[in-house]
Amino acid sequence: MTISFHDLSKMTRVQRDRLLTRTEGDLSSYEEKVKPIIAAVRAEGDVALARFAKLFDKAPVEAHEIAATEADFDRAEKTLDPQVKEALDFMSGSIRRFHEDQKPEEMWFHEIRPGVFAGDRTTPIPSVGCYIPRGKGAFPSAVMMTTIPANVAGVTEIAIVTPPGPDGKIDDATLVAARMSGVSKVFKAGGAQAIAAVAYGTETVPKCAKVVGPGSPWVGAAKRLLSHVLDTGTPAGPSELIVLADETADGRLAGLDLIIESEHGPDSSAFLVTWSRKVAEDALTAIPEFWKQMGAQRVEYSSTVLGGPMGGIILARDEDEAIAFCNDYAPEHLGVHSEEPFQYLGRLKNAGEILLGKHTPPTLGNFVIGVNHVLPTSGWARTGSPLTVYDFMKRTSIAYVTGKGYPELAKHAQVIATYEGFDGHANAVSETRMRLLKGNR
Repeated sequence: MTISFHDLSKMTRVQRDRLLTRTEGDLSSYEEKVKPIIAAVRAEGDVALARFAKLFDKAPVEAHEIAATEADFDRAEKTLDPQVKEALDFMSGSIRRFHEDQKPEEMWFHEIRPGVFAGDRTTPIPSVGCYIPRGKGAFPSAVMMTTIPANVAGVTEIAIVTPPGPDGKIDDATLVAARMSGVSKVFKAGGAQAIAAVAYGTETVPKCAKVVGPGSPWVGAAKRLLSHVLDTGTPAGPSELIVLADETADGRLAGLDLIIESEHGPDSSAFLVTWSRKVAEDALTAIPEFWKQMGAQRVEYSSTVLGGPMGGIILARDEDEAIAFCNDYAPEHLGVHSEEPFQYLGRLKNAGEILLGKHTPPTLGNFVIGVNHVLPTSGWARTGSPLTVYDFMKRTSIAYVTGKGYPELAKHAQVIATYEGFDGHANAVSETRMRLLKGNR
């Protein structure tokens, strides 16, 4: 299995830009396939969800079985490995602590000018659908990363949609994680049909104001098509990672971390970026040895990514060129391997998360540190942010002007309103208002 090696010093601008391409760059072909799925769910509700579960997930699900029952939760609690439950409980504590610390104050209100008060009030959104993928495995961590911030924010209706397994059931760890997170509404629905279900509602799946969570291009296409129906948030598609390593880094460790996101699936992206040829060569030598310690499917995914056009080793001329590439790429995950990783932090502008140092592999960020692993992909880290408690809250501006503060504001507002041609605006802060305030007609 060959690992791709990209030497930036020998590449044209077009070739370099091609390295920035992601799987989700063009969803148009998926959108055409997704349209009839959305239409069917809107028209048929649970019947369509059951049909698509059989068609796409090969799962024996009937329309009356879409919702997880209390018995399903109890069964999962009894059958899940106690060690897994302990780890989930540990993860839950870290995620809850991080997002509780992140939660803003309910309201601030300051005197902007004498007699003029303004501020923000922050309140939770009414409902959210949390999409939990399952195609390449089960992800109870995604349950906690999406539902716990929503719970901390105070969202009253939280629904989980997730594909059923071949047995027609929801993964045990998913149900246990949901219960730990305080969520009882879990539904057997995956792919585009799940996004349509929370957008329009069905007999059992509630209509939601927003949907969050990572997913396949089918999910991404459905979100794009339904963005006028519900808030679809920042795109979170196939996994991406850049490991930035300087000359003080251990290339073997850099290679070990590079595998982490590349094993998610063949549509992932993962690059080691370094200006040290030794680090690059050490990683190239070490990665095949690490593959020998993994299962066949994950090796297939990782080798496909690292041997293809969206992964491998990138050798830069120098530190400046390496950092510039990282910023242009705007990766979901960015790991920094250096004996002094903080020296680069100020220059790294675009990333969903930055994991500093050799003791902070993406594995820890994905599961137990507490930072959210639902991160912007496909370059959205240039303007987007990780999933946070803020995604489940909205701000309302609050203002109050006293009789003392009104005259000066009215004078300037009238000038601007008149200049912009808004007669009603201007009249509302004219002498007419003053007469009315004084009780004169």
